[in-house]
Amino acid sequence: MLYITLMVLFLSGCQTIENKSQEIVTKENKKLSAFLQKPLAELKIVMGQPDEIVNQNNGSKFFIYRSKKYKITCERKFDINKNKIVVGFSSKGCF
Repeated sequence: MLYITLMVLFLSGCQTIENKSQEIVTKENKKLSAFLQKPLAELKIVMGQPDEIVNQNNGSKFFIYRSKKYKITCERKFDINKNKIVVGFSSKGCF
C-alpha cells in the first residue's frame, strides 16, 4: 500500500512539472511568435543587437540571442529572410 501511495505521489509530481514546463514553452512561443512577419528593425528595437549573425547563401540571416539564467544558456534564433522580415524562430533553454 505504501508503494502504491508513493507511486501515485511521484506520478502526480511529474505531471505537475510537465504542466509547468509546457506552460513556460507556450509562453515563450507566444512571445517570440509576435515577431513573425515583422520587419527586422522591430525585432532589434525589442531584442537589441544579436550576439551572433549567421549569413546564409540565399541572402537570409539568422540572428542569435544568448543569455544565461541559473547557469543555463538560453538561445533564441530568428530566421530573417532577404527582405529583412522575421520568418521563423527557435528557442532552447529559455524559461
